[in-house]
Amino acid sequence: MSSTHTGLLTGMVLGLAAAFGGFGAFLVVLVLGFFGLLVGLHLDGRIDLAQLVGRDRG
Repeated sequence: MSSTHTGLLTGMVLGLAAAFGGFGAFLVVLVLGFFGLLVGLHLDGRIDLAQLVGRDRG
């Protein structure tokens, strides 16, 4: 399992644990899953989060 998959799975599990039930919980899981995916992609070296947030290393 790649870091991308691990990050996505972790974000989704944390989202389920944080907000169980209802449409609001679905949105929380969706957002946390997306953030988990971003972290996993960063760990795999596929994206640079510094460029995504507009910070340049100089």
